[in-house]
Amino acid sequence: MKPFTVEKGPAAPLLRNNVDTDLIIRVERIAQLARGQLGPWLLETLRYREGGPHEGEQEGFVLNQPAFRRAPILLAGANFGCGSSREMAVWALEEFGIRCVIAPSFGDIFYANCLQNGLLPIVLDAPSIARLADIAKDGTPLEVDLRALEIRAPGVPTQRFEFDQARQQALIEGLDEIDQTLRMKAGIDAFRAADRGARSWAYPIL
Repeated sequence: MKPFTVEKGPAAPLLRNNVDTDLIIRVERIAQLARGQLGPWLLETLRYREGGPHEGEQEGFVLNQPAFRRAPILLAGANFGCGSSREMAVWALEEFGIRCVIAPSFGDIFYANCLQNGLLPIVLDAPSIARLADIAKDGTPLEVDLRALEIRAPGVPTQRFEFDQARQQALIEGLDEIDQTLRMKAGIDAFRAADRGARSWAYPIL
């Protein structure tokens, strides 16, 4: 997966609570489309008029505004990504161009899926997110630095955030759980060799 170190750009404010995975990407699109085709359908019931893209955009929606059409950062409300456990919700966000979501809380499975796909989920209190949204509302870029655990913007104090150290390193290096396991292959092979010697009965005869 793509490593995450620093991301700088517009931060789109979608400060709506309980945005679930069904709203992020509709189940019909999952059945119809392959990975790599989901980005245009992200949040379609909010982005487009009834009937879909061919009926035109909802002009007032944040991701349709010129400043945020290619925003790599999303400022969200509480419980973002709740609902059904569809990894495609993360794929749709990534394919749209979003690399970081900042919210007061996340759906547990959605949060885990973010980590497996290189999308950075940052937990930050609602007042701090509101301050960032006020700074970013005119397209002023934010800079998210995963190494330093900082969010920076021109002319304002740096906002710190917390993140699990092991997950931080995995995202910086672009490692999902399979990649992390493969890094331990030598140790796994050594354990199996020793265990085979001690418990040969537990292994099939080749």
